Amino acid sequence: MKLDSVPLEISGISQTEVELELKDSNDFNLTPAIALSVQPVIADSPQKQQSVLVVFGTTFVTIFLAEIGDKTQLSTLLMSAQSHSPWVVFIGSAAALITTSLLGVLLGSWIANRLSPKTVEKSAGVMLLVISIMLFWDVFQG
Repeated sequence: MKLDSVPLEISGISQTEVELELKDSNDFNLTPAIALSVQPVIADSPQKQQSVLVVFGTTFVTIFLAEIGDKTQLSTLLMSAQSHSPWVVFIGSAAALITTSLLGVLLGSWIANRLSPKTVEKSAGVMLLVISIMLFWDVFQG
């Protein structure tokens, strides 16, 4: 028996019913072996694996938009203007961003091996909520 097909005895349909149904609907005389192969195939994983380009593009756009106008970009702009060595500042800031991204990826993969994705999502949501409350509290107090 193939793993991707259901035996006729278990499915509740007799072999004769399948042969008659296939013969009537298609006017072809199909054998029971072919009738078995038209049974639905159950996929191993419910989630489809994302392509490398989709993951790369999503990551690039998310990080790019998050970094526009933040304090790191402004600091880099000021350092470049002050030092008159834009390429040295670029290399230094790029190395720093690569290092922090590497730490984030390593920490993320370590966490993913120990916690479920739902736990990570809920924890991130709670942390962002706490940070938002702290920022609102500072605005109202100051």
